[in-house]
Parts: sequence; C-alpha cells; structure tokens
Amino acid sequence: MKPLIVIDMQKDFVDGVLGTKEAQAIADDVAKLMDEWDGPVICTYDTHKENYMETLEGHYLPVKHCVEWSLGWMLCEPVEEAAKRLNAARIRKPSFGSTDLPGLVAELCEGDIDEIHLCGVCTDICVISNAMMLKAFFPETPVFVHADLCAGVTPEQHVTALKAMKPCQIEVI
Repeated sequence: MKPLIVIDMQKDFVDGVLGTKEAQAIADDVAKLMDEWDGPVICTYDTHKENYMETLEGHYLPVKHCVEWSLGWMLCEPVEEAAKRLNAARIRKPSFGSTDLPGLVAELCEGDIDEIHLCGVCTDICVISNAMMLKAFFPETPVFVHADLCAGVTPEQHVTALKAMKPCQIEVI
C-alpha cells in the first residue's frame, strides 16, 4: 500500500493568519490528488491550545494559529471536501512532526507499506519534519514529497527544504 499524507492544509496556513499565495495555489490540486489516490489518505492538523502564546513555539513564532476547533484550525475547503468524500484518516499533532503518524500509517496499511507520499504545508517546517520522521521509522520504505503540491513559509525556504530532504534519501518529485 502507499499512503498519502496531507500535511496541515488548514485555513490558517492557506488563507488565514499564516497563509500564503503559494499555499492557496496548491489547495485545489492537493484535493485532486487526494481524490485520485489509490491508498489510504491521512490529513494532519497542527493543533494548539488557547495558551499557544505561552508555549516555546509561541515565543519563536508569536502568531496565534491553529487553535483547536477554531475556524483557522479546520482544513481548507477543497481539502476538507476531499477528506470527507474519502473518509480520510485525521490526526492532530501538537508539534511540527507527529510521533503518532508512523503508527497510524502502519495500522492503516496493515504493515504492508510499499511507499509513502507527502504533500502540504509548510515544506520547511512540518512537511520536512514528518518526512524525516517517517523515513526514520520506515528506513527501507521509499518516501516521496510532491514538490509542486507543497508550499513553504517563503518560496526560498520551500526550495531549501526540498534540497535538505534529498541527501536524507527522501525522493522529491
């Protein structure tokens, strides 16, 4: 099986407080890939509490975002619609990389994982963190990142993250 992991395509990262035109530009195509995918689809949610500004991340990135159950925490519309159609798995993550994601991938694939695919935002924070975690957990499984279906904090940081993944044996396609 080959799962597709859709990283943090939430309103706050697409057209909300941390949104970018690059994230907006990929939303429909991410949903299209989800609809065409032949395998399990998992959507991750960057998830914070009301006290976000008091957290370590809040000190480094002082922009309150993705507070659980807020409008900005929800998936952007095209991705949400695809997730509903597919009955996609969903997972909350309180940090950049999800320590629970590898277990969910193994469970949904019943241990039969041929390759793993990722897309979403932000390439330079959460996409790279989860790609690295999955590669560490499944070292003999090819991990692919769909570069044209990812968006970074800036276009330059997107490119830098893609370059950083290649030597770690993560395939950028």
